Amino acid sequence: MRIDETYFRWLERADASLQGELAEMKGNPDAIEDAFYRDLAFGTGGLRGVIGAGTNRMNLHTVARASQGLANYVNKRFPADQRRVAVSYDSRILSEAFARMAAGVFAANGITALIYPRLMPTPCLSWAVRALDCAAGVMVTASHNPAKYNGYKVYGPDGCQITTQAAEDILAEIDALDVFDGPRALPFEDGLRDGRIRWIGEDVLTGFIEAVKKQSLLGDAPADRSAVIVYSPLNGTGYEPVTRILTECGYDNVTVVAEQAQPDGHFPTCPYPNPEIREAMQLGLEYAQRLNADLLLATDPDCDRCGIAVRDPKGGYTLLSGNETGLLLLDYICQRRLALGAMPKDPLLVKTIVTTDMAERVAAKYGVGTVNVLTGFKYIGETIGRLEEKGQADRYIFGFEESYGYLSGAHVRDKDAVNAALMIADMFAWHRARGTGLMQRLNQLYAEFGYCLNALHSYEFEGAKGFAQMQAAMAALRGGVGALGGRKVEKLLDYAPGLDGLPKSDVLKFLLSGGASCVVRPSGTEPKLKLYVSVSAENREAAEKEEARLTADVEAIIGV
Repeated sequence: MRIDETYFRWLERADASLQGELAEMKGNPDAIEDAFYRDLAFGTGGLRGVIGAGTNRMNLHTVARASQGLANYVNKRFPADQRRVAVSYDSRILSEAFARMAAGVFAANGITALIYPRLMPTPCLSWAVRALDCAAGVMVTASHNPAKYNGYKVYGPDGCQITTQAAEDILAEIDALDVFDGPRALPFEDGLRDGRIRWIGEDVLTGFIEAVKKQSLLGDAPADRSAVIVYSPLNGTGYEPVTRILTECGYDNVTVVAEQAQPDGHFPTCPYPNPEIREAMQLGLEYAQRLNADLLLATDPDCDRCGIAVRDPKGGYTLLSGNETGLLLLDYICQRRLALGAMPKDPLLVKTIVTTDMAERVAAKYGVGTVNVLTGFKYIGETIGRLEEKGQADRYIFGFEESYGYLSGAHVRDKDAVNAALMIADMFAWHRARGTGLMQRLNQLYAEFGYCLNALHSYEFEGAKGFAQMQAAMAALRGGVGALGGRKVEKLLDYAPGLDGLPKSDVLKFLLSGGASCVVRPSGTEPKLKLYVSVSAENREAAEKEEARLTADVEAIIGV
């Protein structure tokens, strides 16, 4: 069907809430093309896109179609007594409506839908899938994207985001469905009345909180919990579970950023609610300065990423990167496990290929092996699952990715900012009791292992034209690049056909002379090309110059 035919069909059939936007598209062929040039892509990350009318948008119809495809998949592959799907949602625009639509579709297809009665973080969804013995789970979220986005993440029965094969099988079911005539949906209130839709009980949330508490490694060691902590949920789902666990674990001096405490999908004080960027942390930093706080914590809208800032010697605050926080947590976890006699035999760190290589050196110091996986925390979750199948889940002691995702236990199979907030607070309290600050400890690690600078650059490629530009950029990088930033390309790792036992993925990693590397990949969830640069040097200034040269060369090749 041609794009214009699809557009007029939506004008005729789409929900009333979309008709105004559809009418505005008349006479604007570019707007129609962007909204209808493809179906919203479904993969291991589920769906993610701009909210609005069209096949390439997040709306009630695309959510219902995806849910019907997932329902068909569950009904074909799981026995009747396991046909349950857990559902959660974050604070984003239409998240609750999309979650209720998904639950109604599952209920109409003979699958019991179990949904949290209020918004809950992604790790709580991962926990519920396993705790309630579900065939699948759905988290309605666009994570840290701007307000115009929403998404639909699918989880398998192991509480981990779906594998490539499962995504392909579900996509096949979705592709077979007409967007209007394919889905069957039960009205949400009707499902509640007849029991096909059920609320997830408070005991499930409490079970999650107790499981996170068990990750604490302080034991009886001296720890100073008197630190002044500022916390921001960035208008997302973290407020209840993060403040609850900090309070229950003895952190009584926590101030929440009032303007960012309550759920608000418009994110009025942080248009890009991502703790990786300073703008999102700015209000928290102002609170920290005013209160003379010791530690700032912030979690993204679905509370699976955690950013931190600590006071610097000049009276200001330093934001730590995901790599820096991960290194500190790894170092702390190893020290405490050894002190408690809790280090397992053949312990493992699991990290992504774009996460700092310095982590391997720190892990080796403590006798910990490293497993490198593709970008995406689902691959860390899958690794935990494979260890569990062998009865070796206790070998996993920590997993992290440079994009502010951390997990110190096997209680869930996705990054967990509730877990991260507690572990960071514990780590801070432990070092504080010994007269050491986090920046001081980080500098000690750099002195021991050498300075390593890791930088991430993202380049936006919106719409159909942008998609084609990204494909051309990746082709250019595969075209025989001999040097970057004056460093010889010693080896190019192309993960597209599958490499080192990892799944096929459109990722390129350039190993450069002098111990540098860079990774380029299209984002799996956003219209962006991402560049990760890692440079080792004698100090930060030298590393920054090397990183700038490398980045400039890559940008010249991809045309940005």
